[in-house]
Amino acid sequence: MSKSRIARISLLLAAIGLNAAPAFIGTAHAQEKDKAAAAAAAAAEAAKQDTVRPDLFKLVDPAAIKPLMDAKNYAEVESRIKQGEALPTLSAYESFVLNRLRVALGSATNNQPMMTAGLAAVIESGKLSEKERGDFIQALATTYYNNKDYTNAIVWFNRYAKESGDVAKNRQHVLRSYYFNNDFATAKAELQKDLAAKQQSNTAPSMEELQLLANIGAKSKDTATYLVAMENLVKYYPTDDYWLDLLSRTQGKATYSTRFALDVFRLEKAAVSKMAPEEYTEMAELALLAGFPTEAKKAMDAGYALGVLGTGPNADKHRKVRDQANRQAADDTKNIASGEASAKKSKDGTGLVNLGYAYVTMEQFDKGIELIQQGIAKGGLKNAEDAKLRLGVSYALAGKKEDAIKTLETVTGTDGRNDLARYWILWVNRPATAAK
Repeated sequence: MSKSRIARISLLLAAIGLNAAPAFIGTAHAQEKDKAAAAAAAAAEAAKQDTVRPDLFKLVDPAAIKPLMDAKNYAEVESRIKQGEALPTLSAYESFVLNRLRVALGSATNNQPMMTAGLAAVIESGKLSEKERGDFIQALATTYYNNKDYTNAIVWFNRYAKESGDVAKNRQHVLRSYYFNNDFATAKAELQKDLAAKQQSNTAPSMEELQLLANIGAKSKDTATYLVAMENLVKYYPTDDYWLDLLSRTQGKATYSTRFALDVFRLEKAAVSKMAPEEYTEMAELALLAGFPTEAKKAMDAGYALGVLGTGPNADKHRKVRDQANRQAADDTKNIASGEASAKKSKDGTGLVNLGYAYVTMEQFDKGIELIQQGIAKGGLKNAEDAKLRLGVSYALAGKKEDAIKTLETVTGTDGRNDLARYWILWVNRPATAAK
């Protein structure tokens, strides 16, 4: 994951006006007292608070400093700063001017200690407007972040949020700072809080937030957190890679039952643009074993159409599986109707569920769904929740979105079935741009 470096500090410093000239009070002006103009004298005295003495002005006059900076004569600029520091009894404003110059010099010479110390001193000087103070705090936080001092970056980004009231501006970098600082627990807690708030307001989280949560799960070996992140990435920003990762990780869960291998392939085939060659053949073989040759034929046809089957060292195997699927699918198409009577006479609904799904694979959705419903109603099923999953998938493939969601939301189980039902809902609700 990128460290997401913020805009160059030199640009930020330019934006906050580090080239502004300090006010100057000349010797003659300092000594000139008009006793007849008391008000003017009082104003002049107040003005001294934000002026520099002639000796310091000679050192920091922008007309002299700019050519030195342009010529990269940084040693002379630093010498002038040190000379200014040595002057006795510096006023608060004089220190402020020197610290602004330190920031500019530190930025130009990549002297981070000088720059950060200067920025902190300027912020605490009391000489900035509210907006300027926020800009300088932002610049200091940015400097720490770009230099991978994430502990201080967090402090100053949070201070910016507190003083400016703009919590959102640097939120991403606060979260990343916790992550890069290996404080995964805090990063996770803060991200989860943000995601909960967005869920409540029906706002989509950013891809960057979800990727960060996934990285936190991966780094801390927190599979549950990783899967939550991947589910949301699939929900809002579906790609083949996200789908494949989600399905692969789900099959790796300790509670996952291998009897759902074909169901996983069914969802994968619907969700991604291309599966691996061996997955098409494995799906076809599993479908043949389960008694769904038309589904097997479609899997092989898809692999051939995409050019991933029929070539390479396994081309002969591909051909044999395809031929078997073609033969059995043709037989099934001819004879499927004959099995309906016996399925209805059976003591349980298993035959009706299987027959109904066979019709679904042939895209006779209405008939297939009706038979599955009859099978569930008849009862006696070894795995009634499996049948509900099959019904929900059938609705999804038929394009009956509301029925699919309503059915899939009722599927329970901790062996992978509930996960698959939830993922099918994600597929049904996929963004229009992700539709295949």
